[in-house]
Amino acid sequence: MDLIHPQLAAFAAVLEEGSFDVAARRLSVTPSAVSQRIKALEDRLGQVLVVRQAPCRPTPAGEQLLRRVRPMQALEAEALADFLPEESAAASARSIAIAVNDDSLETWFVVALSQLHRQYGYLFDVRVDDQDHTLDLLRDGSVLGAVTAEATPLQGCNVHALGTMRYRAIASPEFAARYFAAGVEAAAFARAPMIVFNRKDALQWRFVRRITRARLAPPVHYLPTSSGFVEAAARGLGWCLAPESLIAPALQSKTIVILDPKRWLDVPLYWQHAAVRSSTLQQISQTLREAAASALRA
Repeated sequence: MDLIHPQLAAFAAVLEEGSFDVAARRLSVTPSAVSQRIKALEDRLGQVLVVRQAPCRPTPAGEQLLRRVRPMQALEAEALADFLPEESAAASARSIAIAVNDDSLETWFVVALSQLHRQYGYLFDVRVDDQDHTLDLLRDGSVLGAVTAEATPLQGCNVHALGTMRYRAIASPEFAARYFAAGVEAAAFARAPMIVFNRKDALQWRFVRRITRARLAPPVHYLPTSSGFVEAAARGLGWCLAPESLIAPALQSKTIVILDPKRWLDVPLYWQHAAVRSSTLQQISQTLREAAASALRA
């Protein structure tokens, strides 16, 4: 049973699944029915809502509508579970879309998800992006909440401080001796290969500018794996920043060293979510804050 309007349900399903065919299977209707519902919704609102490409994505008007529909889905599931016990399992089986940065996913975030699943049966649709960009997924309606580095709440959202993730600059002992024997300075950073998660990742660049006050152009490896950063550094691929909690084993085994023990980069993290009175969001928020408190710096 769905309380949400069939046209809105079809609209959300197409954007969540990325195609009309998959959305139709999820809704147990034909692709033609899904297309008709979305066309009727667009005619009713007088705006195109879905860019019909592979994968389907929202137009600016679609993003605005999706931001409204996401909280409605959460509230609908809670209402059905309260009044129809048989709907409780179906409600908890609906995936909750959340955005998170990869470093949090590799360290403390899964602890919270597993606890939420055990206690409430929630399923999750986790979207990964840089902490400076996860908020874009909340802004365009793709997710219900996001772990982000942005403290200012989006319009219609609440924000909770989670703590600070401390990053250390690391490299193998041989790499450090080769490039940083004279110290952590601009000339060394200009020559030493740097490992960066992807082209959105600004952490290493921020660290270099903070120390050198210079804009350099060092050799760069792009390596989209947080846990792999430590191994890559240990194998001499380059230097990088990594969360303290990920580097402890490698430091103990002496396969890596910290380039400058007196300098680091702190990144405050926040949990932002749609500002609706939802028990689901309250439970998720509380569990995320507890898990972050045990892993991040206050």
